[in-house]
Amino acid sequence: MKSLFSLACIALFLAAPPSPALAGGDGMALLKSECSACHNLTGPAPTTLAELWARKGPDLFYAGNKYRPEWLEQWLQNPRRIRPAGMFYGNHIKPGPEHDLIDKSTLKPHPRLGPADARAVTAALMTLKAKSELIRPGEYKPGRISIAMGDLMFDKFRGCLACHEIEPGYGGLSGPEVYTVARRLQADYLISYMRNPQAWDPRIFMPNKHLKERDLQKFVHYFRALSEEDAP
Repeated sequence: MKSLFSLACIALFLAAPPSPALAGGDGMALLKSECSACHNLTGPAPTTLAELWARKGPDLFYAGNKYRPEWLEQWLQNPRRIRPAGMFYGNHIKPGPEHDLIDKSTLKPHPRLGPADARAVTAALMTLKAKSELIRPGEYKPGRISIAMGDLMFDKFRGCLACHEIEPGYGGLSGPEVYTVARRLQADYLISYMRNPQAWDPRIFMPNKHLKERDLQKFVHYFRALSEEDAP
């Protein structure tokens, strides 16, 4: 069942009209003029904790190595929050009766783009390919794993559920959801990132689990299975 928070965010995004400031522009020009206040388009990644905590949106200077363009184009037209508690959890929580709660008043919706702008911005983002040396094209080999075995790997063996949701409303809130990750991110990037998160983002909280190569493959199998289960 989707959480009330997720449903409220979706309703807010659907209700918001495409931003007129972004209508009809060149993709790279739009990125520089409208997106650079929240997204790092040129690098490098944060090198201090203060810089990491101040990050408002994901770095995009390697977006072409990270995102699946077909997903990105659709998401820009109908954005939905992927990190339940924002980029840095500590900036968006408040004390609750039993545990911390998300302070929704501190979270701002992402602007919606019209189809033409979404297409142009996606094309521009796909040209941003810093850190290509970390990608091994074709490294991921499609395969299958059961959801049950994947859940064991993800939660019991590796403890990833503490930070990531594996379905809406179930899992940690400080990291991005993983039930849509296979639709969002390129498989070869996922393997590279899990192999060494700090190679991509030196100060990120994501731990290096020192996964074996076969387990990197299995995790992507698991993410693909979760995405298929969550597909509309």
